[in-house]
Amino acid sequence: MIKNLLELPSDLPVPEDDGAAAHLVGTAVPDIALPSTAGGAVVLSGFSGRTVVYAYPRTGVPGEKSLDDNWEMIPGARGCTPESCAFRDHHDELGQAGARVFGLSTQDTAFQREVAERLHLPFQILSDDRLELIRELNLPILVVGDVTLMKRFTLVVRDGIIEHVFYPVFPPNTHAEDVLAWLKENPV
Repeated sequence: MIKNLLELPSDLPVPEDDGAAAHLVGTAVPDIALPSTAGGAVVLSGFSGRTVVYAYPRTGVPGEKSLDDNWEMIPGARGCTPESCAFRDHHDELGQAGARVFGLSTQDTAFQREVAERLHLPFQILSDDRLELIRELNLPILVVGDVTLMKRFTLVVRDGIIEHVFYPVFPPNTHAEDVLAWLKENPV
């Protein structure tokens, strides 16, 4: 059965905090150039001010099968498309709250570009398909089959230092609102 990628089932398993992101606050973002859907590469450590980087496992393609038949039973796996759409819908407000926004996954840039165009995303999606950022920061991951994916988390980076981490993220479709609320409660 083909699922509507924009809707979340009511019985999704809730991810638990396994401590995989506890070490990140206060850490400098490494000088790694990540391929971008806008072409070229982005070095997150090079930005001044606040940058919100929401990481997700993988976006689906309408009509295509998931990586795993039990995808929806993996806590935190389902919901990448609704999460991206929520960041799209709140993009202007996040900017007004002083943050630039990037999405991040291990999918390659060509795949991400299709998603960015299909969902009309006003921000760039970055690819860590070489797993460089994952290794350097020891980011939370999940492995499905032989594919390494990021667990769902969001970094708030300020002047190249990780200031805040949202982890685990649930539900993903309202997460952009949580980030916006945090930014407003913690102005620079």
